[in-house]
Amino acid sequence: MNLTDTHCHLNLKTYQDDLPAVLNRARANGIKRILVPALDLKSSREILDLADTHEFLYAAVGVHPNSAATWNSKSFEELNSLAAHPKVVAIGEIGLDYYRDRAPRNSQVELLKEQLQIALNKKLPVILHVRNKTDQDRSCIEDLIKVLEDWTDSGKSLPQELSSRPGVIHSFSGNVEESRLALDLDFFIGITGAVTFKKAETLREVVQKAPLTKLLVETDGPFITPHPFRGKRNEPAHVRYIVDKISEITDHPQVSIADQTTANAACLFQWE
Repeated sequence: MNLTDTHCHLNLKTYQDDLPAVLNRARANGIKRILVPALDLKSSREILDLADTHEFLYAAVGVHPNSAATWNSKSFEELNSLAAHPKVVAIGEIGLDYYRDRAPRNSQVELLKEQLQIALNKKLPVILHVRNKTDQDRSCIEDLIKVLEDWTDSGKSLPQELSSRPGVIHSFSGNVEESRLALDLDFFIGITGAVTFKKAETLREVVQKAPLTKLLVETDGPFITPHPFRGKRNEPAHVRYIVDKISEITDHPQVSIADQTTANAACLFQWE
């Protein structure tokens, strides 16, 4: 199959001892491209070095909301400069996290807005993190949608290059109505191994009702390992289990899901 992993943190220490083997398994399982997102400026620089070393790796640079305390007066220009690297295809992983609350919510929102401005400057899509405080408290995704609505302004504020591909809400954990709000803004929906979990009925409903042309598959490795490998380190080779589950949910052949999600990734990230 022709597969793409659109989100894997290959720069983390958990891959340090066997990265060549991890990448070989990825290729052996049909993975043609892997996108490695950053969590802060330090990891952004590390990921660029990694992407320069491996042809089929691409980079997203940005500061995660849980790293908001690292942002200072010089950070905007540094990230703007890093985003000019030819292997950078997105700004990310950026967004809001009300689960860990490692930074004040207003600080997270301001950090997100500054990085959305860099995305506009560079005409790059964004990779968005969102995590609610609880299943009942939906304020995090609600605040994110409000920011995105202002940013896109129904497509009027975005340059033509981004109007149909502003970004992806990665590791989507919202409900069907929230997915529709994101899709109405032309965002893609990132599906992880969580879709294979026994209690993930809401996510499977999102997959069932979303257009296949707006779905991406991602491991979010080393996290969210799919069944039957739960409890072990996740890696790009496991993306095929996500494809298999989407195939089961939508009643489309695995190869069709693989081809479509790979085409979706190419549309969003505009890699060659």
